[in-house]
Amino acid sequence: MRILFTFIGGSGHFRPLIPVARAAQAAGHTVAVAGSGGRGPEIAAAGFTAFATSEPRRPAEAAERATVETPDPAADIRELAEGFARRGARRQAAAVLELARAWKPDVLVRDEVDFGTAIAAESLGLPCATVLVLAAGGFLRKEVVAEPLHELRSAHGLPSDPELAVLERGLVLSPFPPSFRNPCFPLPARTFSFRPTATVPADTTPRTPTVYFTLGTVNNTTDLFSRVLAGLQELPVNVVVTVGERVDPADLGPLPDHVRVEKFVPQELLLPQCDLVVSHGGSGTLMGALAHGLPSVLFPLGADQPYNAQRCMELGTARVLDPITVTSEEVRMTVSAVLADADYRRASERIREEINALPGPEQTIPLLEGLHRS
Repeated sequence: MRILFTFIGGSGHFRPLIPVARAAQAAGHTVAVAGSGGRGPEIAAAGFTAFATSEPRRPAEAAERATVETPDPAADIRELAEGFARRGARRQAAAVLELARAWKPDVLVRDEVDFGTAIAAESLGLPCATVLVLAAGGFLRKEVVAEPLHELRSAHGLPSDPELAVLERGLVLSPFPPSFRNPCFPLPARTFSFRPTATVPADTTPRTPTVYFTLGTVNNTTDLFSRVLAGLQELPVNVVVTVGERVDPADLGPLPDHVRVEKFVPQELLLPQCDLVVSHGGSGTLMGALAHGLPSVLFPLGADQPYNAQRCMELGTARVLDPITVTSEEVRMTVSAVLADADYRRASERIREEINALPGPEQTIPLLEGLHRS
């Protein structure tokens, strides 16, 4: 079976596909991954044949910001509708149609907000599975994307789909524990939840606590890094910070020996040694923390992050701070409080137990094979 995995956007849209794609390879299927041209090296480094669905962005479009921007939920919704469901979906549908006609996949597997691939799959009569990338739900709502997707369907000669059933057609795969989903936004009926990877047991040897601090790969700003680090470095903990490709660690100035700053450290190697994660609340980082039973302190910056942060508060796994107004003293006091309160750790460990009880990614492959046969 030939399976083409597709995503639109950055690493946070690609990484949830990786466990399923690797499981498909291990089962003997031919796998390729299609994403924007700038993601080709990342796709290849993960071990997959890479296809580009758009040109790489110019460097100016990925410029670093010195200060954090005030979160604007309305702007995030507009970007979802116009950037992803209109412009991005139009571009992605055309690219995937051309690629699929040449590469001839048997099944398409798309990330949740890759709407263009869903349209392309229906146009070609190919089965299509969806991998969720938004953990809590709520950010992606059908009424937000309905108008541009109805227009795209019409442009491709597809029949009316007033309920946008195309977004849940086939199979939905969720790499998140079901209890984390906001009950106001229930999972689609045909959802199969799986555990992305096996987690390494936490290091229980008595030691100085370790805090991991990251703002992901998109919203890295030296101002917020500096404020948070000023608070963290006052605590009796080891701190590991990853700043991504857009920030030079030297820009953060001299730091004490117990604070280590890197551009990137694989989370699967780092998290088993940690006691708490300070982050933006992106779905990937947050699920990595919870998979290791780690509580969080969160600075939601936009998109799905406020929805994830709200769900963490409801489940008792995190405290949330305002990224615009937070002071170093607030960071110090909040991180100290979460580390000292065992309830946060116990709530996070309950989620870890739920994750570990889920089937592994290899169990998604018979479902994809069933799509092909149906």
